[in-house]
Amino acid sequence: MFRLSANPLDLGFPSVEQASTDGLLAVGGDLRPERLLEAYRHGIFPWYNDDQPILWWSPDPRTVLFPDKLHISRSLKRSLRPGIFSITLDTKFREVMLGCAGPRQQYPNGGTWITAGMLAAYTHLHELGYAHSVETWQEGELVGGLYGVALGGVFFAESMFTRASDASKVALVSLMRQLQTWGFRLMDCQQSSPHVTALGAEAIPRRDFLDHLTTALAVPDRHGRWQFDAP
Repeated sequence: MFRLSANPLDLGFPSVEQASTDGLLAVGGDLRPERLLEAYRHGIFPWYNDDQPILWWSPDPRTVLFPDKLHISRSLKRSLRPGIFSITLDTKFREVMLGCAGPRQQYPNGGTWITAGMLAAYTHLHELGYAHSVETWQEGELVGGLYGVALGGVFFAESMFTRASDASKVALVSLMRQLQTWGFRLMDCQQSSPHVTALGAEAIPRRDFLDHLTTALAVPDRHGRWQFDAP
């Protein structure tokens, strides 16, 4: 197991080819913005529980969603009609993260991978203009959303939550449509789930993902707070 250096000037990660069969690549380090951004640029992300050290992953295969392959079901199209939900960008980042960390059916005690350290680190990335949130509102209440990190032409989706039927899917579709307008090449979904697969996400070999990542990172960063383009 590769242990990251405690030296704050050493941000290096091992080659992702050294990851274990389940995708675990390295242990330790920290969640400073410089290290997080270096990780994402190389197809690596942190994921760990409160009782663990920081664990860094690069799974193979990798689940991605290409903007031109987004699938919208008939029922989801109904939820996207005006007047059912309203969608905003970057207005409640911390609240969205807390929603993602909150109890849900498969994690009744909360999403433990969103630790206090993760919350602080990604909130800092948001303040620096690299991490972004999508908020879904209904009757003035936050009922769903997602957050992630954007570099070049790739959005690294981290987590989503919903408190109303289709609220998180509406957030994702709204974001994907905007990303396509801005010239983004792909959304990294990390690992497969029925939720993202239903929207058109697919698992591709890690080597193919890294090729797409290299191309997408050549697109200029869209840095700072985001807003939807005017209709």
